[in-house]
Amino acid sequence: MYIKTFYFNPFRECTYVISAREPDGWRLPCMIIDPGCYDEKEQQRLFDYIIGSHMEPIAVLITHAHPDHVCGLEFVQEHWPKIKIIDHTTTEPIGFRIIPTPGHKEDSVCYYFEKEGVIFTGDTLFQEGIGRTDLPGGDMPELIRSLGRLKQLPPETKVYPGHGYTTTIGDEIKHNPYL
Repeated sequence: MYIKTFYFNPFRECTYVISAREPDGWRLPCMIIDPGCYDEKEQQRLFDYIIGSHMEPIAVLITHAHPDHVCGLEFVQEHWPKIKIIDHTTTEPIGFRIIPTPGHKEDSVCYYFEKEGVIFTGDTLFQEGIGRTDLPGGDMPELIRSLGRLKQLPPETKVYPGHGYTTTIGDEIKHNPYL
């Protein structure tokens, strides 16, 4: 799996573009996770990367519907009108598992690519932290239960959070006070 990370908007939200392999000049299907491109400059960066890498977005995966994670969704749909939207209501994704993780927000989910050993956690789990629960839809006891589900994953699972830097489940079990 090839993962390109963009840090967008004033909150440095992580937008990911993922594909089966590194772009090599051939039309390559890709997925966009949490399109947080906030302004025209950020939208252009995302567009230029996808087009310049000869990619074709087939799906957008939304970890939760806070504005910093979806402010670029309309832009993506404008440029790729046939793109499939995957979120907490999706029941049968192909190639990955959706893990419901309410707590930061009631619609929070994580996307687990078991074969690749990768999970995209949105604002459920950060490196040595978690998403806040004081916003509408937040619930700390629910978030702690959700983190319990993530603790069951293999420790070498790479975590790609909605803000910050990549970590692993094992490192978070050792160093994150919420796990």
